[in-house]
Amino acid sequence: MTNPLPPDDLGDLVACPTCDALHRLGAVPVGARAKCTRCGTVLMAPRAGAMTRIVMLAATALVLMVAAVFFPFLDLSAAGLSQHSSVLDAITAFSDGLLLPLSFAVALLIVILPALRLLAILYAIAPMMIGYHPLPHAQRAFRLVQVLRPWAMAEIFIVGVAVALVKVAGLATVSLGPAFWAFAALVLVTALKDNFMCKLTVWKTLENRTAS
Repeated sequence: MTNPLPPDDLGDLVACPTCDALHRLGAVPVGARAKCTRCGTVLMAPRAGAMTRIVMLAATALVLMVAAVFFPFLDLSAAGLSQHSSVLDAITAFSDGLLLPLSFAVALLIVILPALRLLAILYAIAPMMIGYHPLPHAQRAFRLVQVLRPWAMAEIFIVGVAVALVKVAGLATVSLGPAFWAFAALVLVTALKDNFMCKLTVWKTLENRTAS
């Protein structure tokens, strides 16, 4: 039976999120990548100016979210009749009777949770971007960012809309409103932001600046 490592030796141990292999990571130079020796998963990939890009993209996504919710989303025309709809209309379409919980779920998954995740990113990272210490509870805010990631489903909504449009296009004339393009841009900006974000680098920066 091997003796456990002293508590002081556990601070720089990192578990691979894919295979759970433990690694002892030192300082990783900017532009380099630290990979798992077992499965090759990238554990840490610091980039120059990454925090600035993440904050700017998160702020952009938040603006796009507001536009996507309140601007017209789709216009449907058939037999001389037209119907304008927005994301709010999609949310409130299930607000009657037994479908009311579905309305709450749609609002939560495609608007509230994505917006909350963006706000948590800004709260956790924006002060460090300009050289300040993290705000109180910044580590909890960044932990919330990771917890909410599987539940923020704006991209699932836009894929579902695209599939529905294929079926509706043969029955009516469909005009895409500004909110549709805002939502599409939101999905792209969110994917780009998550690509820039190295979770381990942010955690280490939070720990170092909180302790100093």
